[in-house]
Amino acid sequence: MEKQESGIEELKGEYEGIRKKYDLPDFKILNEDFGIEKIADSETEVLIREVRKFIVDKLANYMRFIESILNPSNAPIFIFSIIKLLDAEDKKKLEEIYKEMMKSEVKFIELDLEFNEEKEADFIKDAYNFWQIVKKDLLKITGKISGRWDEKAEVNSKGYFG
Repeated sequence: MEKQESGIEELKGEYEGIRKKYDLPDFKILNEDFGIEKIADSETEVLIREVRKFIVDKLANYMRFIESILNPSNAPIFIFSIIKLLDAEDKKKLEEIYKEMMKSEVKFIELDLEFNEEKEADFIKDAYNFWQIVKKDLLKITGKISGRWDEKAEVNSKGYFG
């Protein structure tokens, strides 16, 4: 009886082919950062595009979070508590990260409009390298927030939300 490969093992094998072809990051590393193993749950003929989409989804989520801190017009209340804990240097760093994420968003739109396997691979490599830097910066900022949370975060005790 032939042992059937699991969806993830099959995905790893298919990814390994494009990884070698374009010198992409290892599956395990991309999976740890972007959760690409979920691609195994869906069928696709263009794996590299699906990998890129998972990367973009994660970057977009962080971009929206940073955007709500930088421009909190309709942000949840907890964002205002976070803003109070950030200093000018933190906000400047978030602005730089946001600007770079917006550039990635435009590249993503271009790739979505016109498929090109080599450009998809370049995007994956660039986004992975960018994320390695950004996540360190975000960890520093969230560490500062966590460290200051109890000392500065105050809830409006007036109880009016009107």
